[in-house]
Amino acid sequence: MAEIIQRDGTWAFDGSTVRITPGRHRSVPLFRQTYGEITVPLEAVSGVVYEPERKRGRLRMRLREGADPLLQATGGRLPERADPYRLTVDTDRSGVAEYVAAEIRQSLLLEQIPKEPTKGYLLPGPPVPVSVRSSDGTVSFDGTQVRIDWADTSDRVKRATGPRVIGVGDLVQVEWLPNSGYEDGFLRFVTREAVFSKVPAERDPYALDLWGSVRRDLLTALVATAVTARLPHPSARPGAEYAGRDRATATVPRQSADHHDVLLRRLRELGELHRGGVLTDEEFAMTKAAVLRSF
Repeated sequence: MAEIIQRDGTWAFDGSTVRITPGRHRSVPLFRQTYGEITVPLEAVSGVVYEPERKRGRLRMRLREGADPLLQATGGRLPERADPYRLTVDTDRSGVAEYVAAEIRQSLLLEQIPKEPTKGYLLPGPPVPVSVRSSDGTVSFDGTQVRIDWADTSDRVKRATGPRVIGVGDLVQVEWLPNSGYEDGFLRFVTREAVFSKVPAERDPYALDLWGSVRRDLLTALVATAVTARLPHPSARPGAEYAGRDRATATVPRQSADHHDVLLRRLRELGELHRGGVLTDEEFAMTKAAVLRSF
């Protein structure tokens, strides 16, 4: 067993898995504490390094592409300190950190773990049900459905449509961008009917606009990861896209028809909200313009 225990967390390697446990100190980001312990199988690891610095060093683990739904969902956009595959190491424990890294690297060589992308997720992601309250509303996922309950501060268009429930089977992908404090982020659920839509997150009934507490909004990555883990693996998408290369010209008209149907549906929904008095003339005009621009 190779193990290092720090205020920032603990890494323990038993020859087949690396168990990563976040520390409980207040300096450890809320996201890592909430995500909890991660058990990484050796076959998911691409490499590990120890980076010494003057005051503190860092252990960093790299995972194989496609192995982890968290990395797939966040796309490398997690803030540095929120990265669960990074451990801050005190200078006096640098020798232990180097030993742990060397043990993992040696096992990778002995087991001949490939560097190529994986064909499926090797980590499960966070358990469900999971629910997060953000600046734009509360998003929950039970393993089969996503539910969004809008906050009082959400856009009127969103509140007028009521809670949004989306089945996993209707989802194409999840898009996530963190709130940086300077620019808003979003958590968008891309459905089959809205795949062409690019309505701004603040007005998109399939998206949470992340503009409040950076610390709290970051937790929406938990839901993004849990949903991503239950969608088809990325390795399956290229095959679906290119399997019908010879039929490409035949699919264009169908895509165009779907595109047109979605546009008409969105305009009808806005018209009903306007006629019902939910949207003012100005709000209706602005939202209609945004929808038309997005298409």
